[in-house]
Amino acid sequence: MVDWLIHFVTIGGLAAVAALMFAENLFPPIPSEVIMPLAGFLAAQGHFDFFGAVAAGTVGALAGAALWYEIGRAFGEQRLKRWAGRHGRWITLTPADVDKAMTFFRRHGAAAMFFGRLAPAVRTLISIPAGLAGMRKRVFLTFTAAGTALWTLLLASAGYKLGEHYERVAHWIDPVGNAVLLLAVLVYLYRLVTFRPHRGTEGAD
Repeated sequence: MVDWLIHFVTIGGLAAVAALMFAENLFPPIPSEVIMPLAGFLAAQGHFDFFGAVAAGTVGALAGAALWYEIGRAFGEQRLKRWAGRHGRWITLTPADVDKAMTFFRRHGAAAMFFGRLAPAVRTLISIPAGLAGMRKRVFLTFTAAGTALWTLLLASAGYKLGEHYERVAHWIDPVGNAVLLLAVLVYLYRLVTFRPHRGTEGAD
């Protein structure tokens, strides 16, 4: 997996970094913990500017987060939960996921946008409750961009500092990465096959 990513990002440049980070926010088979250290390593090798890589990763991730925000804003909480109960299988989103995200948002408010972007288990879905609650877009984008920029900077810095040692680490983590990717696909397929609408989600829109 790592060899494929190196080839893809080397050929695609900063646009590939942004695209991968955007995709990671929608369906994360390749996590940012792999993408951004790789981008930092390639920046150290002179393939592109380091801060350009951080900016590309931030923009891509922010675009993905903004899409979830707009989905939450357009649907509303009850409608989104009904949709998740009927069709959430395709993105493995359940009404319970929506409830958990809303609980986290209500507990922490705007700070949830910043710190949520630093939490691997929360990062993808934290934008939904902001849209559902009608948070002002400027506030949402400010806190989300700040958290995302810090996250991508830390990860890219780790890859940059590894320098030539990154390839040695990559050879070690490549089979692990392939196993994680395979596991992610299998979990997705399992949830897809076993997904069942939850009670209380069958009402009319």
